[in-house]
Amino acid sequence: MTYLSLQKINKIYPGNVQAVFDFNLNVDEGEFIVLVGPSGCGKSTVLRMIAGLEEISSGDLMLDNQIVNDLAPSDRNVAMVFQDYALYGNMTVYQNIGFSLSIRGYPAEQVHNRVMSVAQSVDLSEYLTRFPKTLSGGQRQRVAMGRSIAKHNKLLLMDEPLSNLDAKLRQQTRIELAKLHSSFRPTIIYVTHDQVEAMTLADRIVVMKDGYVQQIGTPYEVYHKPANLFTASFIGMLPINLIKGSIEDNHFIALNKEDKQVIKFRVPSTLTEKNCKNVTMGIRPENIRLLRSGENVGFDKCMFNAPVSSLEFLGAEYYAGLNLEGHIITCRIPSGQDIKSAQRLDAVFDIDRVHFFDGITGLSLKGKD
Repeated sequence: MTYLSLQKINKIYPGNVQAVFDFNLNVDEGEFIVLVGPSGCGKSTVLRMIAGLEEISSGDLMLDNQIVNDLAPSDRNVAMVFQDYALYGNMTVYQNIGFSLSIRGYPAEQVHNRVMSVAQSVDLSEYLTRFPKTLSGGQRQRVAMGRSIAKHNKLLLMDEPLSNLDAKLRQQTRIELAKLHSSFRPTIIYVTHDQVEAMTLADRIVVMKDGYVQQIGTPYEVYHKPANLFTASFIGMLPINLIKGSIEDNHFIALNKEDKQVIKFRVPSTLTEKNCKNVTMGIRPENIRLLRSGENVGFDKCMFNAPVSSLEFLGAEYYAGLNLEGHIITCRIPSGQDIKSAQRLDAVFDIDRVHFFDGITGLSLKGKD
């Protein structure tokens, strides 16, 4: 059931500066939605419009089937967790978690029971008498989340809540946040520029760029079925390999600077009727492997030979950049063999793992018959 709906939402600041363009999104109750994109893409502006901290220039914002464009933030049944925690420094953890309940007039016993329950869920039971300045960054963030959960708000908004934590704490807090969502099932709208957070936390991801929605889908969909070049390049631990070329006579062809052909392979059947001089192919590093000894390469694969121009050893695997006559192709290689810089390698990838994008519009070409 749809609980939150944003319909053709626009945000225009004075001076005719538009930050958000025709934003559309329907969110089911209990869903975990992550808005992700580079700094300045409009994701925090969308969050602040949902909270009522920014006015909506045009469009409708609906909560529980009611238009709330002009409703005050305090009347929206929304809780928000900020990047800087926003804790009360003169209050203990117990008081911070229970403060909003106390000022609403809840009986002391009910406040106590609620604080103790929430503190246990966010693993803060032993810190209830401590003040925020004595806590680590991860503990302070858990206090902020606990305070929001204690309010029993149906909608929880989170604006880059983990950005101030170090890498290890971010990973731990991501796990705790996923558990909290599983336990309490609030509807969560979460803003981040970190695509790892988006991929690990979201039921659905909203990818944004320059105020526009690029794609909405599950983590699997935005990773394996990117709608455009931006989504393909933004989502992924390692950047996707992008190579410009053309589709001619049922083949993708890429040239080097001297116009010598360096890649040629038959395109999937959905593209065989297309001749296009400006195409970008994309292949993710994990979909490229070393050619096995004695392996035959059929029409469903593309093989190339290139020297290693860059090499990172990460214990379980290498990140190797192969220089195919000016095209740098990164691949992930298991560390079962010793690889050296400048060593020539035979690599191969499956054609059905390749993404194709229009070189002008950036839109995916797959499935466009």
